[in-house]
Amino acid sequence: MSDHAPSTIVIEQAAAMSEEAESLLDAAFGLDRRTRASYRLREGSCPVPGLSFTAREQDTGRLVGTLSFWPLRTFPEGVPALLLGPLAVHPDVQRQGLGASLISQGLTAAARRGHALVFLVGDAPYYARFGFAPVRPFGRLQLPGPFDPARLLYRELKEGAMTDRVHGLLLPAWRWQQIRQERKKST
Repeated sequence: MSDHAPSTIVIEQAAAMSEEAESLLDAAFGLDRRTRASYRLREGSCPVPGLSFTAREQDTGRLVGTLSFWPLRTFPEGVPALLLGPLAVHPDVQRQGLGASLISQGLTAAARRGHALVFLVGDAPYYARFGFAPVRPFGRLQLPGPFDPARLLYRELKEGAMTDRVHGLLLPAWRWQQIRQERKKST
């Protein structure tokens, strides 16, 4: 935390990830953030329309928080899901509930739009208060790249969404569609 004076913060829907948001993410997670497995799930994708949020200081317009949701599918079953993240809050305003507000608003919006299942890669103790739990058994789902299975979390937005069909590999929705089309062509 810094000596930055508190300001009223306004959370709004954003059209998509902006350069300004990317800079905040670089500051929060470092430049190597794109090497993580969760970033592999975002490669080549755009956030789900209506499910990107920014938090700005009302008086200055400074971006202090960002959160987006991304389209996923399980392979081979094709079960649709969302990826929550990245979530970033500027160090000047951390530990003031802004991240919690972004998550709560995002999950509410995702549920209203009919989404049933959300995944993320993160700290279970932090995200448990939002209803997230580790995917069990470990190994039920894989990511494209190395990851700690204890950090792969899920939350049902519709009861019963985490069915037996949710197994295999989590992929960006476009990649699942591409594989599906390739398989159709080869048969």
